[in-house]
Amino acid sequence: MATRIGCDNLVYALLTADDGTTDPSYGEVKKAPGVMSLNINPNASQETIFYDDGPGESATTLGNIEVEIQKNELTTEQKADLLGHTIDSKGAIVYGANDVPPWVAIGYRTLKSNGKYRYVWLYKGKFLEPEDNSETKGDSINFQSETIVGQFVKLEKKYEIGDKEIQPWKYEIDAEHDDADETLMQTWFEEVQLPSTV
Repeated sequence: MATRIGCDNLVYALLTADDGTTDPSYGEVKKAPGVMSLNINPNASQETIFYDDGPGESATTLGNIEVEIQKNELTTEQKADLLGHTIDSKGAIVYGANDVPPWVAIGYRTLKSNGKYRYVWLYKGKFLEPEDNSETKGDSINFQSETIVGQFVKLEKKYEIGDKEIQPWKYEIDAEHDDADETLMQTWFEEVQLPSTV
């Protein structure tokens, strides 16, 4: 079994509609190269009820889905797209007190030790204003990256897959899986990929 050893091809797309009745729709998929690390923490919780002098039943629930991305830098366009800021006619970003980050999807892939990839889409999240830290240059170079944190949720749309009704928040395909669709992986970053109900 192979182990993940890399992460690249970070992309994002603005969510334009998610009313629960039809498939969600997204804008153009845009590249965001320079990803250094990407962490997803679903904050799942599990509780157990005790009766008759012992544990009797256990239930789990999906919690707050936190995503943290470290990049070499956030470009002007990425800051405007992901944080809801405005670029003026001089190419500068205007940070407004009432700016609201839009809903976005993000996609990426992770390289495995056998040379194959795992591909991922996260469907619906909003990013928070990142810290802005800078330091002076000293005797040695200290690269200053940027970290952006987002909160992701499930889609409104429910999908019937087999005998289950699912509200997805993440979509993933691993090239190692025997049934992994080659065409899907080759076109993964062309658009936000949605679950198959076939």
